[in-house]
Amino acid sequence: MFGLQASGAAASWVVGRMGTDAHLYDDPDDASIPTLLDSRFDADKLDALKRLLALIAQGVDVAHLFPQVVKNVASQSLEVKKLVYLYLLHYAEKRQNEALLSINIFQKDLSDINPLVRAWALRTMAGIRLHVVAPLVLVAVKKCARDPSAYVRKCTAYALCKLQDLIPEETAALEETVDVLFSDNSPGVVGATAVAFNSVCPNCLPLISKHFQRLCETLPDIEDWAQIILIDIILRYVIARHGLVKDSSIFASSLSLESQGSGNSAPTGNGTCGTISNITLLHNYIEEYSGCFDREGDKISSSSMISSTNNDAALLLKCTSPLLWSRNSGVILAAASVHWIMAPVEQLKRIVGPILFTLRSSPDATYVMLGNILVFSKTAPALFALFYEDFFICASDPYQTKALKLEILTNIATESSIPAIFEEFQDYIKDPDRRFVADTVAAIALCAQKLPSITTTCLEGLLSLVFYESSICKSVHFDGEDAVLVQAILSIKAIVKTDPASHEKVIVRLVRSLEKIKEPAARSLIIWIFGEYSSIGNIIPKITPAVLKYLAWSFTAEVLETRLQILNAAAKVIIHSPEEHLNEFKKIMAYVIKLATCDLNYDVRDRARFVSRLLPHCRIDLKGKDSSCQSHNEDMFKELANHIFVGKMPSAFQVSNNYRIYLPGSLSQVVLHAAPGYTQLPKPQSMELIHRTMETTIGVGNSSESINSDAESGSSTYDSGSVYDSESEGGSSDRDAAGSNKYSNDAGHSFDHQNDNQEDLLVHVYDTSVDQGQTARDVEENFSSLISTDLTELISKSTLETWLDEAPAEPVQASMQTSVARVSLTNRSFDRKPTSHTLLDPSNSNGLSVLYAFSSEVSSVSRLLVCVDLLFENVSTDQLADITIKSEEAAGSEDGLDQTLEGSARVPTIVLDKEIQLLAPQQTAKMVLQARFHHHLLPLKLTVFCNGKKHPAKLHPDIAYFVQPLLMDLNAFLCKENQLRGMFEYARRCTFKDHLQKLEHIDDSTEHTDKNVLVAQSLASKILSNANVHLVSMDMPVTFNIDDASGLCWRFSSEILSTSNPCLITIVAQGHTSEPLDLTAKVNSQDTVFGLNLLNRVVAIIEF
Repeated sequence: MFGLQASGAAASWVVGRMGTDAHLYDDPDDASIPTLLDSRFDADKLDALKRLLALIAQGVDVAHLFPQVVKNVASQSLEVKKLVYLYLLHYAEKRQNEALLSINIFQKDLSDINPLVRAWALRTMAGIRLHVVAPLVLVAVKKCARDPSAYVRKCTAYALCKLQDLIPEETAALEETVDVLFSDNSPGVVGATAVAFNSVCPNCLPLISKHFQRLCETLPDIEDWAQIILIDIILRYVIARHGLVKDSSIFASSLSLESQGSGNSAPTGNGTCGTISNITLLHNYIEEYSGCFDREGDKISSSSMISSTNNDAALLLKCTSPLLWSRNSGVILAAASVHWIMAPVEQLKRIVGPILFTLRSSPDATYVMLGNILVFSKTAPALFALFYEDFFICASDPYQTKALKLEILTNIATESSIPAIFEEFQDYIKDPDRRFVADTVAAIALCAQKLPSITTTCLEGLLSLVFYESSICKSVHFDGEDAVLVQAILSIKAIVKTDPASHEKVIVRLVRSLEKIKEPAARSLIIWIFGEYSSIGNIIPKITPAVLKYLAWSFTAEVLETRLQILNAAAKVIIHSPEEHLNEFKKIMAYVIKLATCDLNYDVRDRARFVSRLLPHCRIDLKGKDSSCQSHNEDMFKELANHIFVGKMPSAFQVSNNYRIYLPGSLSQVVLHAAPGYTQLPKPQSMELIHRTMETTIGVGNSSESINSDAESGSSTYDSGSVYDSESEGGSSDRDAAGSNKYSNDAGHSFDHQNDNQEDLLVHVYDTSVDQGQTARDVEENFSSLISTDLTELISKSTLETWLDEAPAEPVQASMQTSVARVSLTNRSFDRKPTSHTLLDPSNSNGLSVLYAFSSEVSSVSRLLVCVDLLFENVSTDQLADITIKSEEAAGSEDGLDQTLEGSARVPTIVLDKEIQLLAPQQTAKMVLQARFHHHLLPLKLTVFCNGKKHPAKLHPDIAYFVQPLLMDLNAFLCKENQLRGMFEYARRCTFKDHLQKLEHIDDSTEHTDKNVLVAQSLASKILSNANVHLVSMDMPVTFNIDDASGLCWRFSSEILSTSNPCLITIVAQGHTSEPLDLTAKVNSQDTVFGLNLLNRVVAIIEF
């Protein structure tokens, strides 16, 4: 029978796994995965990829199959493509070079007709987490932000969060994308954009201004967790824009809520007063809360308050009211937080029902909600006073929930509800969890302090509990019983402290129980109470001598804590003792001190010495001393003793003012400390609106904005609007043929280039309207070629134009008609000053200094090698010999990215033209190093040998010298540029300031100096000094304002060393020569990653 049951269970287990891929986890490596990956059938590839993911889930490293998996990224099967994307995300950071090879496939998938493929491609690109790919992802995000599919746009919003970590310097571009996505009509996209806003630009609240009404209207339709984030965003916007509602819970001086009571009378007395004031709420909720007060500091400034009828505030409350009954507890808490902060006091009652309803949800959600209700109850106890039954303890509640409910019951207890609450407390005391029983005892004391009418009842119950617990502890010891006994005495102590004279009998009964109570902590508390109130009333002074004798008799048998309390109590009795008992108390005190000075514990001995030196000056006359000195010392020590032993203790309610609270619904309120990312609410009315719509309207007529937007979208207006003859190229040259590169040792070994004498500029004027029609047709044909046949069957052309962010044909023609002539500026020579860098510091190499600068020469060994000029100098007093440089990396370790047109031929890592045999002190020597970098961003590790010693060094690459000049005229440049549009075109804005310093040094006598020519020369010299490129042309439109440099354009051409692909650079200026110029730099390159990094380098050269 048992065998049949076992076989039946196995059969049911097998049936349950049928139709699933669960069997792959049993033995995922039982098939030949590499063979399946190379199969021509998608089913085999799918099975292999599933097995790979199963191995990854089990912790097996399968990175060695990365090349075979990556080649399947171009598969037409959606299932295969999705699994390849998952594999790529897992191993992209470990195999960066191979992952870069798949970027072109991702870009192709971004234009796929299937929105799922476009979304997967974008998610994978953003998830690769490589800084090299980040600029390319930014371009893809800008494109997909206008995708026809809402799912792709939603993925775009989530990709912004990942980009923020990779390229924080591009925050402005990310903010523009967030602005675009906030205007979306899809609630899912708006919700994802709220998440992106919270990550990218959480403080950019002016961005919400023009979207506020739409966001409020869309809020109920957004998914639950995005609603929480969006509620927080619009709440911060309203506070920063308008301020706080003047009669809200934060500004209200009294939150009694009398209108809330129904049949019962409104709570009165102490039960209506919260322990957290509105000043405390401001201090904990609002950033720079001090600005909300008047100069006096005690009244809230009226400028920080608004009426509840404010349009934005009313709309905020209206749109969040339906969310109070959401199915998500987090949304309910977020909506309740808005009403708690912004709603008028009389409307706060609407949050009570939804909040109490969430207490029936999961234990975790209940605990979070109770933590926030605790703050509400401390501020407005009457808000939940009538609903005390909802906070009664359930048997299934965990301890943390029970503790919160007890504290809430203590806060909301009133005269009418305390009988029912005390009946509950009587049941709680019988709970097996003694820690919870101790908390209940503490709650009873708090209720007694809050409601004086029940003080006597509470004390009687607590005394009975003390006697009962002491009898239990004496007979049988249970876990936690000691804690209950100690907490009961602590509660009695707290109640007695409010009015000691009226509770004299309670103190006497406690003291009489000392013989029965054996718990050290409990005995210490009773001794403290006896010493503190030994002089109060009529009964306690009469029993004081007997009690003090008992304590002296039991001193040696007590524990350390109790012995210290006996010393303190005896000192207090001596201070307050009447004259008739003083001699008796002195004898007892002397006996106790004598025992204490012989104690084994040094704390007891120190305390005894301290008390013996302090007390005799207060009550015992000294003999043989000067009377005046004795009187002076007696008064001083008496004051000191009173301060130490009879000092006033702070009240329990004063401690509550230091209670730290956080914004409702935040993680910090749950963990009770500032969690990472926690921010307070902004200062009321601290936001200055930035009307971006006005800037956009003004920018329509501004040529600079049109140029910049065209540069980013892929259509170049300033190129299509001008036609040049090839003759303008005749006088231009990309290098100074007459000059020679040499080092100048007198100027800190900087690499200076001598330039010939300047000659007059050759100025040519051309009419741009000649070939205007032909250029417009070329642009139209180029744009039409971008539209695929499959997409045009499904989407209109105007929709695709918006999606691809391409300018339509008519505006291009209009922009070309604005400029009718341009002036070509050509210089025969430029100042070239290559930048030098430190390769080896003399302080770390025994006096050998090595500087390097990249050279514009092209290697004769291999085009993969970059030429570097080295300058060696001996700054020591000794000779240096046998100086050479070697690479730490093996020359044969070819990287996958180095496979170029040379096939499998090995290229050496470094090639030196010579070695330095001897270098005398203060002598310099030059050397040419040809280096092969494995990547244009990774440094090359070298070792400098000198005098037989090794000195490690790093040669950092400069991507601007990974290209060589490509000679071409202007027509060829424009033709090649038209071929590299769309995703092969990248643009960035920057600022140029170098010309300002040169303009300041122009002598007034040289009035013929053209400022535009000076600007053109300055920028061209800077680019040619720091990049190995060819200057194609410099030109600008004809203008009647001599100070206007708008439209000034530079064009540089080059080709990549490793691939021989052309790389074109275009720079356009906007502004006046007397001010910093706004430049738009654009790079056209078929190698996307290289082009983006080269663009960043060009911008760095311009701004450096």
